[in-house]
Amino acid sequence: MTVTAATTVPARVVRLRVPWLAAGVVAVLLALVLGVMIGPVSIPAGSVIRELLSHVPFLGVRSHLSSQDAAIITELRLPRVVLALLVGSMLSMAGASYQGVFRNPLADPYLLGAAAGAGLMVTIVIVLRSAASSTDQLVPIAAFAGALGAVALSYVVGRNAGGGSVVTLILAGVAITSFLTAIQAYLLQQNSDTLREVYTWILGRLNTARWSDVLLVLPYFAVATVVLLFHRRVLDVFAVGEQEASTLGIPVARTRLVIVIAASLATAAAVAVSGLIGFVGIIVPHAVRMVAGASYRVILPLSILFGGAFLVLADLVGRTVMAPAELPIGVITAFLGAPFFVVVLRTSLRSAR
Repeated sequence: MTVTAATTVPARVVRLRVPWLAAGVVAVLLALVLGVMIGPVSIPAGSVIRELLSHVPFLGVRSHLSSQDAAIITELRLPRVVLALLVGSMLSMAGASYQGVFRNPLADPYLLGAAAGAGLMVTIVIVLRSAASSTDQLVPIAAFAGALGAVALSYVVGRNAGGGSVVTLILAGVAITSFLTAIQAYLLQQNSDTLREVYTWILGRLNTARWSDVLLVLPYFAVATVVLLFHRRVLDVFAVGEQEASTLGIPVARTRLVIVIAASLATAAAVAVSGLIGFVGIIVPHAVRMVAGASYRVILPLSILFGGAFLVLADLVGRTVMAPAELPIGVITAFLGAPFFVVVLRTSLRSAR
């Protein structure tokens, strides 16, 4: 009876898949055009679309923009928008996967300490830097290594302490996060001259986006997307319970590890190129869940699409609301995410009663 109840939700959602996927694709395309079109130099939407289509092989579309306007699109705005699409997608699908595998609606991509590990390693690099150029090259590497290292440490501690149960892993993540944050706070207190630089990174930034950053995260995005989408049905079973998953022959511990590794790779790659951008992994999956259904067969693909579109639009607000100055994108997502988090918390508490 339990398994039957669990499978009725995905069956009902299947009818919504095509229109919702179409809406997600439209959202991505709209965000792409708006992100490239709006800026200090205004470029008409039609010219932006023609310029973008001119780079698609075999279409034969020619752009009528000047070389200066074309360079603004292809070298400045487009890499930033594409990177925002990738980062938003990775954070959203990682958050959705964490919520499914840990059966916790408040889980986000930083649950197992990825943010704390990345922040600590970036702080160490900035404190010990010998030259600005070397710092720029080492920061993404340090953030990526720190995020993955913290997640691995949380998983090892949780597995050794309580056999790898969900509760133990979450508690281990909280403990590791607190420990690494304490070390970072000590380093910042001893090196106060680095505060501004560290917090600029912590608040998230896409203003330095380059095509090299896009190429850096693209393989991780591809691998994580394939692995997590492959396990979307398993996440539906996890939502019912681990006992039911074991009854159906699913190796719970191994499957959970694979999902956590894939989601953590996506999170680490996103953090490496954009800093810490909070709440995306909570806002988007829950918004999708509210309007499109509770099956991960629809939550994951839609989170990938709407997550990318959401971050592009959030970045657009950040770079235009106080133009010519820019608000850090982490401030925008926190401004939107904090009230949303309260709503999710209240909804979760009501459903638990």
